[in-house]
Amino acid sequence: MNVVESIERSVIQTEDLQFYYNTHHALKNINLKFEEKKITALIGPSGCGKSTFLRTMNRMNDLIPGVRTEGAIWIGNENITEPSIDPVELRKKVGMVFQHASVFPFSIYENIAYGPRTHGERNKKVLDEIVEENLRAAALWDEVKDHLDHPATGLSGGQQQRLTIARTLATKPEILLMDEPTSALDPISTAKVEDLIRTLKERYTIIIVTHNMQQAARISDFTAFFLNGEVKEYGQTATLFTNPLFSETKDYIAGKFG
Repeated sequence: MNVVESIERSVIQTEDLQFYYNTHHALKNINLKFEEKKITALIGPSGCGKSTFLRTMNRMNDLIPGVRTEGAIWIGNENITEPSIDPVELRKKVGMVFQHASVFPFSIYENIAYGPRTHGERNKKVLDEIVEENLRAAALWDEVKDHLDHPATGLSGGQQQRLTIARTLATKPEILLMDEPTSALDPISTAKVEDLIRTLKERYTIIIVTHNMQQAARISDFTAFFLNGEVKEYGQTATLFTNPLFSETKDYIAGKFG
């Protein structure tokens, strides 16, 4: 079955998920369910498995030699770990934004049009609409609408990250994965991206890795605390931050390690 057809309500659920880098057991028995059109933050110290877990959601880890996945990752009714799933089709529906903005060395317009063109869209009017729609969705249109032919590399860091988000949205994903999308940005740009993320959850299910506890508390509905490749605690963000069940969660949030 085509994974594009199988995604129902944009909910991801993992069952007994295990992940290995050769002999290193990086993820251990992960059982999580992500609710539709909610923001879930993944927190935890460096090396605890957050980014590895995030990359299992769109099979980015498949690009690394010697890796192995066990268990299941369900998107709708489809287990995306199955060999029959086309990772390219999967990544159209499960978009990813990385820590550092990765704009292409093209114009602002061509950065957005690139994905739709790759997937066969050639109509200039349609491409114009896609570019405007997604720059608006990324809260960038008013800043760049008169400079669409200018190089994307000339934008500020925060603008480049929002352009990257707009480019991801242009392939019409249903799920957005974000790996520390503001860690390289100044406070003003971070606030703009956070505002954008809050707006985007009206349309997308969002999973975000962050080392910033304040950011997780500000923008997420749910939080999962990772420790040594396991999910130590998971729940509504307000509850997890104010009344954690485990001392390790409390100590991490308080900055005692990490």
